[in-house]
Amino acid sequence: MFCYQCEQTAKGEGCTKIGVCGKQPDVAALQDLLVYALRGIALYAAEGRKVGVKDPEADVFMMKGLFSTLTNVNFDINRFLTLIPRAVELRESLKGKVKAAGGKVDLPNDEANFTLASNLEGMLAQAEKAGLKADPAADPDILSLQHILLFGLKGVAAYADHAHILGKEDEAVNSFLHKGLVATARKDLSVQDMLGWVMKCGEVNLKTMEILDAANTEAYGHPVPTSVPLGARKGKAILVSGHDLKDLEELLKQTEGKGINIYTHGEMLPCHGYPSLKKYSHLYGHYGTAWQNQQKEFARFPGAILMTTNCIQRPQESYNGNIFTTGLVGWPGVVHVTNADFSPVINKALELPGFPEDAPGRSVMVGFGHNTVMSVAGQVIEALKNREIRHFFLVAGCDGAKPGRNYYTEFVEKVPKDCIVLTLACGKFRFFDKDLGTIVGLPRLMDMGQCNDAYSAIQIAVALSKAFNVGVNELPLSLILSWYEQKAVAILLTLLHLGIRNIRLGPSLPAFVSPNVLDFLVKNFNIQPISTPDEDLKAILG
Repeated sequence: MFCYQCEQTAKGEGCTKIGVCGKQPDVAALQDLLVYALRGIALYAAEGRKVGVKDPEADVFMMKGLFSTLTNVNFDINRFLTLIPRAVELRESLKGKVKAAGGKVDLPNDEANFTLASNLEGMLAQAEKAGLKADPAADPDILSLQHILLFGLKGVAAYADHAHILGKEDEAVNSFLHKGLVATARKDLSVQDMLGWVMKCGEVNLKTMEILDAANTEAYGHPVPTSVPLGARKGKAILVSGHDLKDLEELLKQTEGKGINIYTHGEMLPCHGYPSLKKYSHLYGHYGTAWQNQQKEFARFPGAILMTTNCIQRPQESYNGNIFTTGLVGWPGVVHVTNADFSPVINKALELPGFPEDAPGRSVMVGFGHNTVMSVAGQVIEALKNREIRHFFLVAGCDGAKPGRNYYTEFVEKVPKDCIVLTLACGKFRFFDKDLGTIVGLPRLMDMGQCNDAYSAIQIAVALSKAFNVGVNELPLSLILSWYEQKAVAILLTLLHLGIRNIRLGPSLPAFVSPNVLDFLVKNFNIQPISTPDEDLKAILG
């Protein structure tokens, strides 16, 4: 195997024996083969659109297929043994439709024509030509850009799938997923061509996040500032982690009146701010962080645990018999919930002891999405003009178990008192419970939501730039980002598409960025690695 799509990759170079995330070599190989088969669909989908042929089933399968290969989403080999044959079936079906419409189907690409092996051994052999390093003669810079594009597409697919679940999708996004995936293997593209594709991915991801923002807010209302308890309430309990708001809503409906309290974990914390979710009185509080203590938190939770999307570290080490998955998530030996029937989870929760007594704790605030922040925009602008607020820091991104992430905790603790910290995604769990106080009546620490809510931060930055009639790069705003997986790659590409400079990125730089590509990013966007909190704050604030 060879995999280097996440920040935690072995030695900062690539996992070759087993994934640091826990992914086994055979699963890694089948994920590569699935992407290879998806490219076959993409080739015919791209040709089909030239003659007016669109296949909604293929479009949805593309986003779900790519999403299933994200870090920490699906490690169940049996799921891939189902997905890959289905990809080949859809490819052949789409090929027939394109041919009937007079489109080009005589394609030389092996992805468009290969016959899938009938057993696991044969599929693993076929996967050897589908790996990231399958072509030793590939130009390293073009290959680097193709992999940046591929990982960005996986992030776009994840956001598109979240939106699709809530009934929102966009033809431009669907089309780009196909065309972009084809570009990840084209031999006729130059470095400059590939840079264009990478930047286009950032543009399409911005559109995708806009669609997802609309899907979430139309379904559940705009988040509002909400205090969320970190303690426990006596009674039966279910813990929900991941990202999927729809799954949480269905679980809340099915547990209403059953005496079960629902707790969020990880990226589900922001759900407490949505009016249509917070109306359920048994959506009680938040339990645990995201990565740092995850195994211990899961092991001692006295109820059932539901994982709705990725965001779990080495899942095979976290089994306590009480974990369930849904959607695209799959791990060997774990019960997978289908058709939104959460009765297995509910029954398990009723069997388990739950919390024996109330355990009051601290609380944290959520709900500072773009709608909330823009409602006090006048107050913020006036405070900036009067120099009551000196600077904004967006300290956001992914969490992870690799050493070096304490930087973000220390950074936030050292931000001067006349500055505001905006945050989103699971990286905030390094500091989400810090009491930074207030400034001009506003919290100095504002939680803007999930990584899926990065659109909010962009909207606020754009609004401030218009208010002051300056470019975003001229605002008193600095981006201090942490990354782990492919959704972070998509967000970074969006920021680059918008021309945002001076981003500080850590805890380490991506292994899939070649020296020449990194040099381009530094020269054109002044991307720089984090150093120390003291040095970075001094460089930013003077």
